Amino acid sequence: MKPLAIATLCGALLSTTLVPAHALSLPSTFISLSKSPTLRSPGILVIDPDTGQTIFEHSPGRLRAPASVLKLISTTTALKTFGPEKKFVTTISETSDPSTFILAGDRDPWLTASAYEAKKYHRAYIPALVNAVLAAHPDLKAITLEYANVNVADLTLLQHFFHGRIEITVMPLTNAQGELAQPTKEISKISSPALSEIIAFTLLYSDNQLATRLAVLSAKSLGFAGNVTGIQSAFEKSLKELNVPTGGLLVQDGSGLSHATRVSTNTIASLLVEIKKNPDLHFIYDGLPLAGVTGTLKHRFVKDAPKAVGLVKAKTGWIDNTVSLAGYVTVGSKQYVFAFIADHIINRESARSAARETIDKMLASIAKPAPKTS
Repeated sequence: MKPLAIATLCGALLSTTLVPAHALSLPSTFISLSKSPTLRSPGILVIDPDTGQTIFEHSPGRLRAPASVLKLISTTTALKTFGPEKKFVTTISETSDPSTFILAGDRDPWLTASAYEAKKYHRAYIPALVNAVLAAHPDLKAITLEYANVNVADLTLLQHFFHGRIEITVMPLTNAQGELAQPTKEISKISSPALSEIIAFTLLYSDNQLATRLAVLSAKSLGFAGNVTGIQSAFEKSLKELNVPTGGLLVQDGSGLSHATRVSTNTIASLLVEIKKNPDLHFIYDGLPLAGVTGTLKHRFVKDAPKAVGLVKAKTGWIDNTVSLAGYVTVGSKQYVFAFIADHIINRESARSAARETIDKMLASIAKPAPKTS
């Protein structure tokens, strides 16, 4: 069947709304696949970001478990809270006690105890701080680290890293404990790269820990608690400042792993429209994986929908019963925003794979390379 104008299909679809669009007519393949049983009545929204016009929608206001497309909100909130140039610094300092040192930071989410990750991804290498202590005090067999604003998980990694070489005792540094030592001389410090690079990694590889840490950091910096209630408040604040609708948003983590988190495709797609048109948010757009080329989309579209390779930039997502994808599809000289959340998938990998393939084919049915310029 030849591609049909959107206006001619409106009466044929009971639960789907199609709005006439001057720039894009959807082919019958897209329409029929949207009703595929592999998607089990998903939330779908396609928008022209230049005009704000809805091209296609199916249950866009229904609240659904979004999986990792929630990271679009986490990273946007972090970028708005700290700015793209923010760097996290962690220092280690001597005290008057020769075996006690102060480890102080600003909760760098990018710390690692892996030399490989530090080199390949420019992550801040926390063992370097203790190595600096041992270089200055080679006879030490045990040390105490009084810490402030360092994630406990990173301290645990540090203890495991040096197990058998030096005993490390950690204790929180608080003003209420007057007996704790005071820093006398900084020995060393490490720094993360700019937040924009951390955000790009988070989106490209869908890093759950980074997304959660960024969400907690943002919440605390904005004056909220560092728990799910605080994360929800931070997300709502950043979205409302962007005029993105948040109706019914329910947040249970910063990564999308929770099955209890709820968001609509309307919220996700509206955010993507703002990301596309707001220069301050282009780092989110830049960080998204490219179909068949990078990150979590490197192996998507290649076999099932090769027409879309290199023409889709999007955030992937999945949990047991959800398959989601949200981002941008190139159609000639324009890009359109899309959001898919299929959250009633049978909990089998074969069912999730079938849902992904259907979504990929839908996008491939409209994807077209930009015209070549002479």
